[in-house]
Amino acid sequence: MTARSMEIGLGLTVLALMLMACEPTVRVEAPKEPITINLNIKLDAEVRVKLEENAREDIKKNPDIF
Repeated sequence: MTARSMEIGLGLTVLALMLMACEPTVRVEAPKEPITINLNIKLDAEVRVKLEENAREDIKKNPDIF
């Protein structure tokens, strides 16, 4: 090996090490604030309507229930 080829080999090795040190970093972190999904309004209204209809039918069938 000549001195020139050793310099090129050493330079390529240093370049390869530098490129390996610059790998991208991926971080997965939880959000700082909680995620809120509010679906209660629609579901609550639907449940109330169904319960009211059932209650009216039950009262008509059994007027002495109360």
